[in-house]
Amino acid sequence: MKALLLAVLCVCVCGLAAGTEEDERLPNKCEVCKFLTTELQEALEKTGRSKEVLEVGEVLDTGKRRRKIKYNTSETRLTEAVDNICERILQYNVHAERPGSLRYAKGSSQTMTTLKNLVNKGVKVDLGMPYELWDEPSAEVTNMKKQCETMLEQYEEVVEDWYFHHQDQRLERFLCENHILKTSEQNCLKEMWKGDTGDKGGAEAADEEQGTTHDAGEL
Repeated sequence: MKALLLAVLCVCVCGLAAGTEEDERLPNKCEVCKFLTTELQEALEKTGRSKEVLEVGEVLDTGKRRRKIKYNTSETRLTEAVDNICERILQYNVHAERPGSLRYAKGSSQTMTTLKNLVNKGVKVDLGMPYELWDEPSAEVTNMKKQCETMLEQYEEVVEDWYFHHQDQRLERFLCENHILKTSEQNCLKEMWKGDTGDKGGAEAADEEQGTTHDAGEL
């Protein structure tokens, strides 16, 4: 049983430690575009059915009325959706046990969940950082947020063109496939998460030993 505990901790802690070295794994352009468009499309879909009508323009002395436009086709809706959209990237975590772009997802990773369960059971796990910082955005995610901001600034006019003239296409296809990425750079767009296939029994087995400190170095 002790050998099983050490094996589980080695996989979890060593895998997580390797993922913190940002020079070895930073988000590529495909991944940045994929999650930028995911978040922006989602933000727009939340307001797409609004029946609100906006009045724009000034009332003149001639008595000319202000122009009315539908909110769901207005520039205001796009501006509100784009504003701080890249901040939403910070809600993602690194799921080091998943391949490719699937390593970025919201919610706690399988690895981190296992480690937290061990801590809750009294096992001391040393990741080289305070427990309070375990849920802070990683270097990878912070880098993706910065790349997102740069990409959005560079392709702002393309996003506006899609919004006003091409919403019959998915934003990912219009922006990423048609304007930003070469064909050889589009592989991550095809990667889809099909559910958790990990072994859920490891944490339960590891829970049985308590009071021991483990870190990546000793394992």
